Amino acid sequence: MLLPKYEQLPPNLQIPEVKPYYDSLKHKQGQLLCKRLFDLFAALVLLILLSPLFLGVAIWIKCDSSGPVFFRQTRITQFGKPFCILKFRTMVENAPLLGAQVTSKEDVRVTKSGKILRSFRLDELPQLLNILSGKMSLVGVRPEVPYYVRKYTPEMMATLLLPAGVTSPASIAFAREAELLTHTDNLETTYIQQILPQKMAQNLNYLKKFSFFSDMQILWDTVQAVFFPRKEKGI
Repeated sequence: MLLPKYEQLPPNLQIPEVKPYYDSLKHKQGQLLCKRLFDLFAALVLLILLSPLFLGVAIWIKCDSSGPVFFRQTRITQFGKPFCILKFRTMVENAPLLGAQVTSKEDVRVTKSGKILRSFRLDELPQLLNILSGKMSLVGVRPEVPYYVRKYTPEMMATLLLPAGVTSPASIAFAREAELLTHTDNLETTYIQQILPQKMAQNLNYLKKFSFFSDMQILWDTVQAVFFPRKEKGI
């Protein structure tokens, strides 16, 4: 979690557009340490408390459709490193091979159990394991697949200074992203040209204003967004 010296960053992060974000975060090493310690404690406690729910969801998924319980996919986290993200499977087996990387509300690949799991974001719970391994954080920029990371502008690369997160201001604002994508004919193009830039603007603002206490507020905002969702505006 702690940032190395600037000269030790990957070459693609040693650029003028990223430097201001690095300098800001470098002066908050103590808060970054608190963030990591909280991640470890919270993830471990939640895994223990939610273990019965994990078992119930796993059985439900297996009974609902054929395929594995967990969905695994390569995403990009801190310093541009690839990792295997874990989710409860909410789509038919091999769904990424059957359509776009993003999904719309009416996506036929989503299973019956998957619709409910997604509505309450329960499919994200296995990422507690990603947090324990240090690949993710409770709060941080949501990890994208390599294809979308290659579309980043130089400034967007700053979002790779910290570990990817389970939730963020951008993920809250676009909690109903699938509904927005329902109204477009080309999911990939709409996501890259319209949604991704808006999300990344919020992600960059998160980095500028990062603090341990703002992370706590984002966690609370996430709880409210899940249980008291507000309707999103159209694209």
